[in-house]
Amino acid sequence: MSELYYNAVPNATRVAPPRAAPRQYPDVKPERVYLFGTCVVDLFYPEAGMDAIHLLEREGIRVEFPQGQSCCGQPAYTSGYTDQAREVARSQLALFAGDYPVIVPSGSCAGMLREHYPDLFKDEPDTLKQVHALAARTYELAEFLLFVCKVQLNDNGAPIKVALHTSCSARREMNTHLHVRTLLSQMSNVERVDHGHESECCGFGGTFSVRMPDISGAMVADKTRSLKESGAHQVVTADCGCLMNINGSLEKQRESLRGQHLASFLWQRTGGGQ
Repeated sequence: MSELYYNAVPNATRVAPPRAAPRQYPDVKPERVYLFGTCVVDLFYPEAGMDAIHLLEREGIRVEFPQGQSCCGQPAYTSGYTDQAREVARSQLALFAGDYPVIVPSGSCAGMLREHYPDLFKDEPDTLKQVHALAARTYELAEFLLFVCKVQLNDNGAPIKVALHTSCSARREMNTHLHVRTLLSQMSNVERVDHGHESECCGFGGTFSVRMPDISGAMVADKTRSLKESGAHQVVTADCGCLMNINGSLEKQRESLRGQHLASFLWQRTGGGQ
């Protein structure tokens, strides 16, 4: 979390980031997966969801998209509305009952399903079994492409410098920054440039940006300043909430630099967009 947060919020507690436990990945790609599209993808970046589907289908995988899916419950959960978050989560559980992987094009939402649903249902033993089963077969998109599909990407795009942003929760819970870096390293014409605020929150944080707009605005100002100073031509991120916040700030500043979801970036540069 940014120093601005700790300086502005009295008695804010610094907590060491938890480390995701090592996972055992299957040796063979599944024939079928679910896509949990997330509400932000559905409402604001449907092309990212479609490009995620295209990437998976290109690997020979059939993608199921339950039409009743909505939010993972994270905004309510992180705002302290546990009962409401539990009911949102319960409605999602019923939609992904098949015994095959759930792929999420968002590290923070994947982390909600995998890391926080068990807490939501800790007092419901029967439901908790279902939750643990779901957690075991939930993957963030980059993680799944890298470790399960074992993709080898061929870059057909022009030379470009990109800066990476990963949401703070995706870094802590899913190691998404490492997965995306590895995928980008396969792209022969892509140069990933480092920037000083890569590990810091962009200020979105779901309802955090609504409840503390001044702090949120200062945080995204730090983030965009660092991105601009990096010399990158484009920003790549695996989280659409952050993408919406960063692009909104850049647009307000009348800057030409923009971010793109990882799924769309990979799909377009590997020939899928032609």
